[in-house]
Amino acid sequence: MPRRQALLHELNHRINNEFASAIGAVSLAAARSSTDLVKVALAGVAELLHHYAAVHHALQMPAAEALIDAAAYLRKLCRSISRSKLAHLKINFVLAAEPLKLQSHKCWRLGMIVHELITNAARHAFAGRKGEIRVELSRAGALVECRVLDNGSALGNVRPGRGLKIIDELTKGLGGRFEQRFGSQGSISIIVFPYDNGQQTSARRRPQGQIARRRRPSTRLTGEERGDRASDELMRLAGARDGAG
Repeated sequence: MPRRQALLHELNHRINNEFASAIGAVSLAAARSSTDLVKVALAGVAELLHHYAAVHHALQMPAAEALIDAAAYLRKLCRSISRSKLAHLKINFVLAAEPLKLQSHKCWRLGMIVHELITNAARHAFAGRKGEIRVELSRAGALVECRVLDNGSALGNVRPGRGLKIIDELTKGLGGRFEQRFGSQGSISIIVFPYDNGQQTSARRRPQGQIARRRRPSTRLTGEERGDRASDELMRLAGARDGAG
């Protein structure tokens, strides 16, 4: 495994350990408390940390390529996002996704995009009011379409930040396009990218009797190389985002 990717996985491992340590410390404090109100409050904190840890775990870069069900992946991710970010804001969440097999690196990029869009909507669209965020995933022939909708106030006047730049980079990694629309009834974000379940090959059927031409060496990136490039770009953007405050 390339050194950069190994370092990223090690960082994720350390973060997971820190989450576990924090949850253990809070749970122990709750058990030792003699006040019921304190026990309940600390138990709530421990549960919230569990949900944040689940989000982090779902957003980790995959260690290896594999075919996974994108609908099941998004269901697990969005359930954790809802419990950690949306429930206490009284924002309802709905997922409408049909079973769809995708390569794990595509699911990871899609999950990062969906997480950023849900977070932005929860932060800006409702201003303390109740509302709903809906994620839809479907396939139409050779394309996959994912929509993130909310019924909050329009965000068209919000200045684009690092989050949208990260979304753009992730969408490029999917070979797709991204657009947002804002209206009086809320906003909609659309991600469209080519469908490839990993079973398709670049070889095309040749007419009978046609002589096969010598192929040039492939320049297609491996899963690890794609991961290296993605991790480098995301770490650069995230660093600039943190530096900007």
